Amino acid sequence: MTLIFVYNTDSNPISSLIDLGQKILSPETYSCSLCKLTHGPFTEKEAWKAFRISIGVPVEFLHRDEFEKKYNQHFQYPIILDKNTCFDVVLTKKELDDLANLDALIAAVKQHLPAKE
Repeated sequence: MTLIFVYNTDSNPISSLIDLGQKILSPETYSCSLCKLTHGPFTEKEAWKAFRISIGVPVEFLHRDEFEKKYNQHFQYPIILDKNTCFDVVLTKKELDDLANLDALIAAVKQHLPAKE
C-alpha cells in the first residue's frame, strides 16, 4: 500500500507563484482543497506534517503534472489514491472539497489505513 496525494496544481514555478497569489488574495477561489487543508500560504501546517510523518505507510505527494507523467493516469484533482497493483480511490475531489478542516481530512485518511498492531 502506498498512499498518493495528488494536488490540483502543476509543479512549475509560474504555477507556484499563481497559487501563492491566489491563496493570499482570493483564498475562496483557490482550486485545490487538498492544498487548502494541508498548507498555509507559505508552509505546510504543523498538524498535517506530524500526521503524515506518523502515517505508517509509504506516501507520495505529487502535483498533477508529476503524477500524470510518472503514472500515465488521469483523474479529477485533487485526489488521494491507494496504489497496490492498481489505483484505488481513497478520497475523490468532491469528498476532499466537502471536508470542513484538517482534522476531518486526517480522520478520513485514517479510515483507510491498515490497523496498527
